[in-house]
Amino acid sequence: MITCSKTYRDIPLSHRQPRHSGKCSRIHGHSWAITITFVAETLDENGFVIDFGDLHFIEDWIEENLDHGIVLCSTDPQKGLLESIQEQGLLKITWVDSASCEGIAEFLYHTFQPMVDAKTKGRAKIQCLRLEEDSKNSALFNPSSI
Repeated sequence: MITCSKTYRDIPLSHRQPRHSGKCSRIHGHSWAITITFVAETLDENGFVIDFGDLHFIEDWIEENLDHGIVLCSTDPQKGLLESIQEQGLLKITWVDSASCEGIAEFLYHTFQPMVDAKTKGRAKIQCLRLEEDSKNSALFNPSSI
């Protein structure tokens, strides 16, 4: 097995933890970074696990769904209000099961893995996905450790 990693930095994104007892219950933002580690048993014809130049589909998804957006918990008690604000064009919401750093990392893994499968015809996989919340906090989703 051989791995390689690609990092997407400086993604302006907000979130909130509606059931948190502290300030994280309010909408707030961070500068996020996503590092995806790819793994393959065999390299492609160019000697790559994955061609970094062909990863535009991930960058496009990040731009469309996360950049200057907000990630919210699908069970947020204010979901109706937040959806109405989104309808007015004031929010770009991505709904997830958990809007924690850990929950967003897992969501991104499950979003990107089928894309990578399709692009590489199953030859390469995402080994793990690391999500950084500013430069202080991070979560690592590694499906093989479950």
